[in-house]
Amino acid sequence: MIDRTLITQRLYFGGVDGLRLRAAAGRVLARVMGLPPERASVSARALQQDFGMDTITGRALVDELVAEGMLRPRSGQLGGYRPTERFLELASARVVDALPRVRAKALVAEAAKLAARINADWKRNPVEIDALALFGKYMSLDEYLDELPLGVVVRPRSSGRAGWRRRMTKAEGIDQIRAAFRELSSFVRVGIVNDLKLLPRPFAVVYQA
Repeated sequence: MIDRTLITQRLYFGGVDGLRLRAAAGRVLARVMGLPPERASVSARALQQDFGMDTITGRALVDELVAEGMLRPRSGQLGGYRPTERFLELASARVVDALPRVRAKALVAEAAKLAARINADWKRNPVEIDALALFGKYMSLDEYLDELPLGVVVRPRSSGRAGWRRRMTKAEGIDQIRAAFRELSSFVRVGIVNDLKLLPRPFAVVYQA
């Protein structure tokens, strides 16, 4: 299970906001808590009640949750649905205010400065930053973001830039870099690759060594 973040300014399944979605998911899971897997199912009617919807909008919601992999129809049980692990993530999600794009741009500037500092000062780290790129939701036109996906392209540090003290292993160096970028903000999602071409498109390069 991964940590999921919902934002207050966004509408999710069935036009439900983050706080209401988390609360409704918690009510659904309370129905199956402690039941064996073969009995852990909820009906469409129960789902509609837990989300506070009428029959028409509730039916559309259930269909959407099934399509998105949040619910799985029970075989041999008409109208029964099993909450998936992804649904469980909704019930335990953090609900936060969204990241304004202007703040996201400031974080990008901080990330570029951090990359330059890593390359200049982290002599014991056997890898350095080749490039930083933004992708995913940052490339949308949304004024508010629920995450800031940051692609960090690394390369081996040249021997001339290496410090004389005992160096880290490559895995330790990558972990140190990932942790440093994550400390910029809880919204930052770090993806580390060794080639810019491996990042999802479209992307925008914001730093290059």
